[in-house]
Amino acid sequence: MANDVARRLAISVQPVPKQDPEERKRNFEETYLGFDLNAARIEASRCIQCPSAPCQEACPVHNDIPGALALIEAGDILGAADKFRETSNLPEMCGRLCPQEKLCEGACVVGFAIRPDGRQEPPVTIGKLEAFCTDYQRQQLGGYPMPRYMPEPTGFKVAVIGSGPAGLAVAEQLADKGHSVTVYEYWPEPGGVLVYGIPNFKMRKNIVDEYIAHLEAMGVRFICNTYVGRDITIDELFQQGFHAVFIGTGAGVGNEMGIEGEDLEGVYSATEFLVRGNLAPEMLPERLRTPLPKLNDVVVIGGGDTSMDCVRTAVRLGAQNVTCVYRRTEAEMLGREEERKNAREEGVRFEMLTLPTRILGDEHGRVRAVECQRMQLGEPDETGRRRPIPVPGSEFVIPADAVVIAIGYGADPVVPQTTSGIRTDRKALIQVDEKGRTTRPGVFAGGDNVNGADLVVTALADGRRAAEAIHEYLMTLPAPRR
Repeated sequence: MANDVARRLAISVQPVPKQDPEERKRNFEETYLGFDLNAARIEASRCIQCPSAPCQEACPVHNDIPGALALIEAGDILGAADKFRETSNLPEMCGRLCPQEKLCEGACVVGFAIRPDGRQEPPVTIGKLEAFCTDYQRQQLGGYPMPRYMPEPTGFKVAVIGSGPAGLAVAEQLADKGHSVTVYEYWPEPGGVLVYGIPNFKMRKNIVDEYIAHLEAMGVRFICNTYVGRDITIDELFQQGFHAVFIGTGAGVGNEMGIEGEDLEGVYSATEFLVRGNLAPEMLPERLRTPLPKLNDVVVIGGGDTSMDCVRTAVRLGAQNVTCVYRRTEAEMLGREEERKNAREEGVRFEMLTLPTRILGDEHGRVRAVECQRMQLGEPDETGRRRPIPVPGSEFVIPADAVVIAIGYGADPVVPQTTSGIRTDRKALIQVDEKGRTTRPGVFAGGDNVNGADLVVTALADGRRAAEAIHEYLMTLPAPRR
């Protein structure tokens, strides 16, 4: 066994091919091209099959990663995909979007193992292997794998509000148990943040489109262009005959800076900038269908993954000068290092320890620049990160014909405000128990409208837990008349 571990640790990490920066700046195709079969098998063979499987423990849905990687190594790619699907509804998406360096790969022993020659190697590239095997399976099957047998309909009806990761997981899990599921979505097409928040260069849209088609084949119904809480309320859904409701509306309300000039023409929320920059007009509400103007100098404010999505979108829209402004250092940034590296390769400039103090406009009310001030780090704040403190006399100006505010998201208060019996906190986050049950019987919630802005995989985990609780709840009700 010791010799086998040493052999595996001696295998070098397999590079993941990706587009050349100069080439990918001119298109919206996925940056990473993915493993081929041979490289995937070699990379999977780097797994030392730890008995304690810390990678599995670090995964919010507890994928059997060693089991899946052993199957890839053996060449059973379809079996590996099935292994991931045992615990995840969205492995293609999680493989691309999860911050694996903070989850499974961050816990991978291979990444910090001591080798006889003193050489350091990165952890096993788990995320890219997860995406590889599930992509391979869909290509072989012509789509997502359907259940071998569909259950008899139970007669119970469940409404799911929101078609992001949590809502889609609930829909699939409940449809697989024979319940009738209807998903209500605010945007013109289903997919939620997976379509309207994730640019194509991180995940191509046909992956989501195929998954929606898969759910429809399972009997899930989607009703789009519907703002629950305004167009229809949860109380009305119950009156229409639904037996349970799941709220998965996410955290889609962009935070504001609260500084002078934020209302100038050319200042965008991150969501508006991303959807107008990445999606076809017919996929958008009428008010967002006008194409973005030609951009030259773009300033993006914020330091998370959304800000990286915005700067990389600006590059692809032809902007010559793209600057990310962040008030702390890179060490305090919450987003993925991989995305910052990709942005730098594409020519994005970073202004760290910099706080925008006001946005300057011209005589026509259009943005022309951002006034900033240098910062230095003080004592840690309540989040544990060092607090930025202004440096007197350090003001400077960055020219800009577009400014994007990407400083985080909050929950939409409309659904809880229009629904009796649901308790929220002061940030409009819905309060639930460990199973996703709200304070109103029959109403469940999960994802970012419970946790605050978080990860695709944590929303997915919430959805799976809530689906089990919904099923348990439905089984306590009298059987519906057929």
